[in-house]
Amino acid sequence: MVVADEGKARAVTIFDVARLAGVSHQTVSRVLNDLPNVRPSTRERVEKAIAQLRYTPSQAARALVTRRSRTIGLIQTGGPDYGPSSTLLYFNEAAREARYAVSIASMLEADAAALRSAAELLLRQNVEAIVLIASTAKDVASLAHEELGVPLIVVAPHEEGSAASVAIDHYAGARAAVAHLAELGHVDIRHVSGPEQSLEARERVRGWRDELSARGLVATPVLTGDWSPASGYLHGQSLRTSPATAVFVANDQMALGVIHSLRDGGLSVPGDVSIVGFDDIPEAAHFSPPLTTVRQDFVRLGRDVMATVLAQLDDDAELPRTAITPSVIERESTRSRSE
Repeated sequence: MVVADEGKARAVTIFDVARLAGVSHQTVSRVLNDLPNVRPSTRERVEKAIAQLRYTPSQAARALVTRRSRTIGLIQTGGPDYGPSSTLLYFNEAAREARYAVSIASMLEADAAALRSAAELLLRQNVEAIVLIASTAKDVASLAHEELGVPLIVVAPHEEGSAASVAIDHYAGARAAVAHLAELGHVDIRHVSGPEQSLEARERVRGWRDELSARGLVATPVLTGDWSPASGYLHGQSLRTSPATAVFVANDQMALGVIHSLRDGGLSVPGDVSIVGFDDIPEAAHFSPPLTTVRQDFVRLGRDVMATVLAQLDDDAELPRTAITPSVIERESTRSRSE
């Protein structure tokens, strides 16, 4: 039998059977191989789906549950920004050290169908687990509720109980950035954020607001950027005429644009306005002035993600939530108001 696929006919696959039966492709493979540990009711559903779709299994499908590939699937959504790219790089390194290969699917914009298709492509390669470096909550939800049949590890701030997660604690990093500025005597601390749909940007906004509130300071409306220096420059123009003496910027590239814009408006950094970024990109120490920023430990993040993968492959029943606290790196873009 064939099924429709965006207007084109294609052969029925083990994943079509799994979807119709409401089980994982591994469960379908267990039924095909007449293996134990399948409930009778589940086996009956799978057999009905096989009959309904007139599915004929291939040798590859029969082997899906019986061999190990030592390959991890990785799906990355969003643009090639410093944080996600660094996470991918150091996870690859950690996987290589553990003698695993990584098969990667990257996409700038992902809907549920595209993510499901990417996951199925990886599962056809018999990956042992899937790591999702997600840019939005929608991306996480699209896969976290799928029956993949292999462990799913999300690299993003994530609270749902359907997948393990490892992430940088962006909330704590933002609070530390604001605390640094407040302790220098700044009381009007603005925020240039990342895109509204970004999980990381949301956590940084939340940390900025909560730290201001804890200190009895007022949070003004957020200036929403898109992670680019150009959006930082644009918001810097409105900051030229504001009474703010400090700005927490959600990434270093936007911070560069803010500094450029303020200087074009005749203001000094840090003489008139102190700036804190986020990420500690390699260029941050060479900005003019060198940028105070929040450093993320991507080496540790990559290792922690791989450690979580291995724990899940060892049938660890827990779904851990690991958050790595970043640190403020003080440089010359911030100073005390009294200086």
